[in-house]
Amino acid sequence: MNKRNEESMNLHSPIAELKGLGPKSAEKFQKLGIYTIEDLLLYYPFRYEDFKSKSVFDLANGEKAVITGTVVTPANVQYYGFKRNRLTFKLKQDEAVINISFFNQPYLADKVELGQDLAVFGKWDAIKSAVTGMKILAQVEDDMQPVYRVAKGISQTVLVKAIKSAFEVGAVEWLTENLPQVLIDRYRLLSRSQATRAMHFPKDLAEYKQALRRIKFEELFYFQMNLQVLKAENKFESNGLAIAYNQQAVADKVTALPFSLTGAQKRSLEEILSDMRSGAHMNRLLQGDVGSGKTVIASLAMYAAHTAGYQSALMVPTEILAEQHFESLTQLFPDLSISILTSGMKEAVKKAALSAIADGSVDMVVGTHALIQDAVQYRNLGLVITDEQHRFGVNQRRVFREKGENPDVLMMTATPIPRTLAITAFGEMDVSIIDEMPAGRKPIITRWVKHEQLNTVLDWVQKELVKDAQAYVISPLIEESEALDLKNAVALHEELSAYFAGSATVALMHGRMKNEEKDQIMQDFKDKKSQILVSTTVIEVGVNVPNATIIIIMDADRFGLSQLHQLRGRVGRGHKQSYCILVANPKTESGKERMKAMCETTDGFVLAEADLKMRGSGEIFGTRQSGIPEFQVANIVEDYNILEEARRVAVEIVSDKNWQTDQRWVPIVQNLKRKDNFD
Repeated sequence: MNKRNEESMNLHSPIAELKGLGPKSAEKFQKLGIYTIEDLLLYYPFRYEDFKSKSVFDLANGEKAVITGTVVTPANVQYYGFKRNRLTFKLKQDEAVINISFFNQPYLADKVELGQDLAVFGKWDAIKSAVTGMKILAQVEDDMQPVYRVAKGISQTVLVKAIKSAFEVGAVEWLTENLPQVLIDRYRLLSRSQATRAMHFPKDLAEYKQALRRIKFEELFYFQMNLQVLKAENKFESNGLAIAYNQQAVADKVTALPFSLTGAQKRSLEEILSDMRSGAHMNRLLQGDVGSGKTVIASLAMYAAHTAGYQSALMVPTEILAEQHFESLTQLFPDLSISILTSGMKEAVKKAALSAIADGSVDMVVGTHALIQDAVQYRNLGLVITDEQHRFGVNQRRVFREKGENPDVLMMTATPIPRTLAITAFGEMDVSIIDEMPAGRKPIITRWVKHEQLNTVLDWVQKELVKDAQAYVISPLIEESEALDLKNAVALHEELSAYFAGSATVALMHGRMKNEEKDQIMQDFKDKKSQILVSTTVIEVGVNVPNATIIIIMDADRFGLSQLHQLRGRVGRGHKQSYCILVANPKTESGKERMKAMCETTDGFVLAEADLKMRGSGEIFGTRQSGIPEFQVANIVEDYNILEEARRVAVEIVSDKNWQTDQRWVPIVQNLKRKDNFD
């Protein structure tokens, strides 16, 4: 590369301009989302391997480490199966003789010589006094080595070489500071360029930890700034609706309910009604465990909107859920005009519903995403509710809000989010939590059995069916898979149909079926035309069959705790005792822990905390639709203290309406304009 080219480069230059990289190489880097020199600089390692040699006597079982010693036996390669082999030799470290094995790497035999001092990086097995090797080091390398996420055609070596090329032209100095100096001083953070250099090429572990702390704070701070700005925009809007509902009419409706509201329900209802009364725009998340009574609170909010002359709309992810909510609203408010709108409706019926919604003769409407189609016009929409809000994309929710004159928004979820994270993770929303179950609800009895005990379970189910019970049987797969040896739904349906032949009807439902077909199967199950329903996880959300008292979850260790809890919530919806049977032979400790946790508690919030610790945020919050972006180095569970401090300082900044013109926060204003974590 000539000096002139080097001088013309900047952060936005394509990486093909760097020494050692051409157009073909640059194309491979695109798989990692790396297009420019800036992308390359900010592509951080996700961990560092500690290559400092350790004594086997100091290692915990299963720990990865570098073990040095003298080769005391020749390398031996054994072949077995198709293209499978194992390389073995022994290493002597002080008084210990260690068995070393490398799988399917026969070429490493050339690097092993009798009497040679060798360093092996691998996993220590204390029981067998053995190491499963991952890498042979001809000599002990630097104590720390970065590990990057790579793609086909790009090795760690190639990636590190490219990053070095960027550093050689001084690209790290081109990075502009994106945090205000006042925050850098307050938290004693490295500068952006210092941190970027130390993320890739730290002088020592201490410097790497300082860099990591800086980058984590940067990621979490901008996440929180986006949330707080969204929240502030809602709060400062003067065009929010002040829904002057009839307080006495709502109080009378609460008194007329056939049951008493729990303390948590009363608190949540008052929080929602208070938002509706205010002139500020409501943007609230109502969170409650399965069966905690969120729907009745949402229904009362809809009723309050009606008393003020506003329409309300409830959007749910499936047609069967829409019908379920329509029935419950009709029973609760027999004097009101309530409509249902789904894509599966006959054209004439849909046309009549659209006309009634448009002229205002409909007080409440419940439906699927059909509620936000162009053809739907509302006369006076004041309240929008989405049930299982994470099932809808950001744009869908936005279109729904735009259907009225800035209606109040209430989102509901039965996916328990740990108390420690709900307010911080959903910082742009106010959060109401129903953490108390209605009185008289019998806890679901949960048992964990091994596959070999299944026949005993089925014999018990047979006896329960005689007592008019119904059962779900859940499988993680639809059809046979060569990769996974799991009970699949199709085979399971055949086996159970044979087992219960003459005594029970066994139905099958899975996600590949058309919606109309699934709805019919579900309706038949509700009407007791079938006694056993074999299904995949399509029955996970919201389906209400009070007579179903048994759920058997096959290969339960394949599911996370939150999903298991959601599935368990399909039973226990009536007054009869209900049961959840987990069938699993877990091979991992975490699998066993999940089974034990399910048997020990029915509290979804307790399970969500445990799931978060075991599996991280991805499984809890699902996709980016929830508003949680993918962080490169930060983790909202492990780095909760940093997340909470980032939230605190973001709230402090945004609480000043004039913060965007404050010279201290100029870097934030500039960088927020370039960021979009929410679409």
